[in-house]
Amino acid sequence: MMVPFALMGLGALAAAMAPRLLSRSDWIDREPVLALWVWQCVVVGVLLCCASTMALTAAAAWDAVRGNVFAPAPKGVVEAYALSGYGPLAAPVALVLAFGAVWSAVMLTREIGRARAWRRQHRAELLVRSPVLPGEEPSGERLVVLEGDKPDAWWLPGTPPRLVITTAALRRLKGRRLDAVIAHEQGHARARHHWLLHCSGALATGFPRVTMFAAFRDEVHRLVELAADDSASRRFGRTTTALALVELNEDRGVFGPCPSALAQVPQRVDRLLAPASRLPAGRRWGLTATAALVPVVPLLVTFVPALRVLG
Repeated sequence: MMVPFALMGLGALAAAMAPRLLSRSDWIDREPVLALWVWQCVVVGVLLCCASTMALTAAAAWDAVRGNVFAPAPKGVVEAYALSGYGPLAAPVALVLAFGAVWSAVMLTREIGRARAWRRQHRAELLVRSPVLPGEEPSGERLVVLEGDKPDAWWLPGTPPRLVITTAALRRLKGRRLDAVIAHEQGHARARHHWLLHCSGALATGFPRVTMFAAFRDEVHRLVELAADDSASRRFGRTTTALALVELNEDRGVFGPCPSALAQVPQRVDRLLAPASRLPAGRRWGLTATAALVPVVPLLVTFVPALRVLG
């Protein structure tokens, strides 16, 4: 049972160490897109450890599963895994991990269902606040302007996706600052950040005691905003984007002494006004390649006995 033990130990080590190492890194805020990539690779690596352990222990516990898992493999490969030596722990471990997989799917389905319900509710509100006039044909316009006393703008995913902006925001934001806000929301849409938010939220909700999943969710919420800020600042400048953030949020109390749900806005503004230099291209590529290897390690550990036989 050395391979499942190695996979479980590897997954536990990655889950325990990754949040600590990433929290101590000084480049996270400088490269939010790269940080999101690293987080995703680590989470996928941990999930692959669990999936591979589940497959091997289930194959050891039940002949029917073994026949499906090792169907295309030569007989010597099956013998290399010594499935008969896994003992009575194989079935309970496989069942626990299978339950975890099913629970993850249930949580993701619930998260997507909630998001769709939220979108349906907001689309219905948009239809009430911006109705189709008599004789007017429904259109698939991506921009919706709403009457509102509070400056606000948000991207509403769906078919078709829409950018919603209030008249108060149009009155307050002028020229390039308005363009920067629109570019920020478009950055979210192009990168499909809502899917990343769904997945991280599902894992954190389904497994609240796994600190890595909670840290993943929190970092995703923060890093997608930084990535969208960078997307806007590359087109319209950091100062313009920072001023647009200030004007859009100054009435919400985010710059006062009392914390709020938007407490990260001041830090985002400071980051835009006093930007740190980006990492050298060589280091960015090195971190990207290193992160891509993280999900490969569980696969290599899983296939080591088979590779020995076939090699």
